[in-house]
Amino acid sequence: MIPIYDQKSRIKLIIVGVALLVAAATVIYTNILVRRLAEREQKQIDLYARTQRYLVTSEEESNVSFLMTEIVEANKTIPVIWVNDEGYPVDAQNLNMPQGLTPQQQEKYLREQVEVMKEQHPPIVIELGAGLRSYLYYKESALLTQLRYYPLVQLAIIGCLAVIAYFAFSYSRRAEQNRVWVGLAKETAHQLGTPLSSLMAWQSYLSESERFRDEPIVEELSKDIRRLQIITERFSNIGSVPVLKPENILRVTQNAISYLQSRVSRKVTFTIKTDLPLDTPALVNVPLFDWVIENICKNAVDAMDGRGSITIHLRRPVRNKTQIAIDITDTGKGIPKSKLESVFLPGYTTKKRGWGLGLALAKRIIENYHQGRLFVKWSEVSRGTTFRVILREE
Repeated sequence: MIPIYDQKSRIKLIIVGVALLVAAATVIYTNILVRRLAEREQKQIDLYARTQRYLVTSEEESNVSFLMTEIVEANKTIPVIWVNDEGYPVDAQNLNMPQGLTPQQQEKYLREQVEVMKEQHPPIVIELGAGLRSYLYYKESALLTQLRYYPLVQLAIIGCLAVIAYFAFSYSRRAEQNRVWVGLAKETAHQLGTPLSSLMAWQSYLSESERFRDEPIVEELSKDIRRLQIITERFSNIGSVPVLKPENILRVTQNAISYLQSRVSRKVTFTIKTDLPLDTPALVNVPLFDWVIENICKNAVDAMDGRGSITIHLRRPVRNKTQIAIDITDTGKGIPKSKLESVFLPGYTTKKRGWGLGLALAKRIIENYHQGRLFVKWSEVSRGTTFRVILREE
């Protein structure tokens, strides 16, 4: 059966693909703008340098006045520094120099800015005649610098939006799953109520009848009715906060296996081992925990085709001595590595019959209601599988 929620992967890929496409288009377009603006500033600074050279050598006052007004003073964005032959800064324009600096501090600041400008552009040499020259250093305008970093800002925004969309989708999907689980569970509990009441009435009639009261079938019917009552209680607990109580985890596990053992193939052997003190408690809701053990063991029986062994081992996890680990190992078909992440998805099953909800329910019960963990600890094809349940101690 195909997992019900397989489509989520495609939706996530579409979201990521659209985000990458928008990001790539943004970066390419912005880089084109940056290159064009950089070329424009380069032409502007070249013209600026030629104008400075002309101003120094020209004797025509009208032309000097025009060039000073229209070109030199019109530069309001590109930071520039003039340096003489001796490397001393003689003038600067469009620098955000801190206020209140002494002449020595101003010179130090200008020299530092010259070093910064050297890393961006080589200086423009201005021939002044008579063997004299000066050097014009410049760097990118604040606008061009901001535009260079603009793609990074856009990528960060797109990334944030993608993350928000991802979590919103995941939250919506989980909420939908929760509604499905709760609705299905409540409806199942409701549907079980009517036949259960009828069975209870028949059991009461048979147990009071002199003809049937001593028949073994009456006792077995009582056990199954009690079982149906437990199942109804389990379904009723889905969607509500279950009460966790400290229970003897060995005894609870033994009871769950005892009921299951009499209802599966006799060719399946069950073994319970423990490395814990016999009275070790764990915080569990017994009806729901029994459900988890039964679901895992029933899957194991199916994986072994009704023939093999199941070992339940209670121990302390190596990394956390305040928790309790329950390892359930079977000698079944095993799970391929490619399917290890899929076995807990709703709808996943290798059987021709069934909804594929058992392990999904078990994981939900342990992780959502018991604040524990359920995962595949080990599996090898044709050798078997070990599921590990992690619970909190009292």
